[in-house]
Amino acid sequence: MDHFHYKKGELFAEEVSLNDVAKEYGTPSYVYSKATLERHAKAYIDSFDSMDGLVCFSVKALSNITILKTLKNAGCGFDIVSGGELHRALVAGADPRKIIFSGVGKSKAEMEAGINNDILSFNIESGPELDRLANVAEGLNKIAPVAIRFNPNVDAGAHEFTKTGRKSDKFGVSVESAKILIKKCSESDNLKLVGLTCHIGSQIMELQGFQDAAKQALELLIELDKLNVVVDFIDMGGGLGVNYIGENTIQPFELIQSYEEIFSGRSERLILEPGRSISANAGIMLTRVEYKKDNFLIADAAMNDLLRPALYQAHHDVWPVMKTDNPKEKLNIVGPICETGDFLAKDINIVASQNDLLAVKTVGAYGFVMSSNYNSRPRAAEILVDKDKHALIRKREDYAELIALEDKEDD
Repeated sequence: MDHFHYKKGELFAEEVSLNDVAKEYGTPSYVYSKATLERHAKAYIDSFDSMDGLVCFSVKALSNITILKTLKNAGCGFDIVSGGELHRALVAGADPRKIIFSGVGKSKAEMEAGINNDILSFNIESGPELDRLANVAEGLNKIAPVAIRFNPNVDAGAHEFTKTGRKSDKFGVSVESAKILIKKCSESDNLKLVGLTCHIGSQIMELQGFQDAAKQALELLIELDKLNVVVDFIDMGGGLGVNYIGENTIQPFELIQSYEEIFSGRSERLILEPGRSISANAGIMLTRVEYKKDNFLIADAAMNDLLRPALYQAHHDVWPVMKTDNPKEKLNIVGPICETGDFLAKDINIVASQNDLLAVKTVGAYGFVMSSNYNSRPRAAEILVDKDKHALIRKREDYAELIALEDKEDD
């Protein structure tokens, strides 16, 4: 569910006219609904029953600091994958003890920052990474908290690029390798094993893959019980899919109920790392049609603003901000970038003409965060709507900012 709806033929975000938003901030612009973000976070947080739960929003999905503050205030912690995301989370006021540091390539500086800020855990994905963390912690004379990411060899996810739980993927280690790393943790004076973790992919529409991974996690926990090894939490990652083209989706309570049944009787805390399922439907992108040419609508937004269609061949619904009774046409919505792959939607049935305002739906995850300055295009503005109010939470870049970091001295 989201809070974008028509009133008398005009599209609104909560109680705010999107025509008014476009007039004030221009296009292209990302517009987020605070009510939708809060509702989706609450759908996770309120679903825990028999297990103590923590929801760590995946910052890579949507990293604007105002959005992170909104989710922090709703009760979320954060899953991060870089030093930059750690910085964002801390600036947003996050509790470091609710921050999980994931990712396969953590640098020495990133490890130092995580340790010095007393984060909850480093999700470790290889032996060399564990060795580096131990050395960094020793140099700081501190103890680093560790969760070992095991790879359950589960094939799940909507796109080849977003599957992360197979033996052939770069993420995590085998169950047997995980046992070796767990033993190394117990032998180190500068590491403390606090959890087990896995993450099998993204945009997953069936429970089976989650259940298969959880059953393997349970087996590993039982083996640790026999060795008298105690962990504080089991982190099952994220991956819950959303409705882009009318798919039947899993609800957070269904996922959590399934996990609680599998882990019944366990005392560990259950951590989840949702991203897309919290923020995707909370965002739209406003774009205006510059020209209509044959079966093409040439918009002022492009692949640098929204990469998913070009990168993943992903589908996003596109709605006219003003409805009309004119007959729909099958059209392609493309951008101004000099690439044939620059499109927002293909063969979509819509009523639209030159100068019309369009809303590209379900872009609150992996939308603005993947945008770039390709073709020297300034990145879009970001706006947050809260009931009948709206606020600029990231201004549109200008040309001066495009070159601000470059050497402009004459030779």
